[in-house]
Amino acid sequence: MPTYDYRCEADGKIYEVRHPMAQTISTWGELCEVGQLDPANTDPQTPVSKVLTTAGVVSSSALKNPGVPPCMSGGGCSGGGCGV
Repeated sequence: MPTYDYRCEADGKIYEVRHPMAQTISTWGELCEVGQLDPANTDPQTPVSKVLTTAGVVSSSALKNPGVPPCMSGGGCSGGGCGV
């Protein structure tokens, strides 16, 4: 299940929750239910907005094949059809 970040309009804080891609969350009450968060004193009808985040970035040193393909390092494609 993907992880999403939401900003609560009441306190401006960002909350991270996991839920299916098809699920839509628009209020603090919904966010608390899905993310098992304590609603505290915030009105459950308070709007929340999904924060656009980037996909995870992986350092090439963390890969088992840290070499960069020639076409990605400025060299020509050695055999074609690599899919990059």
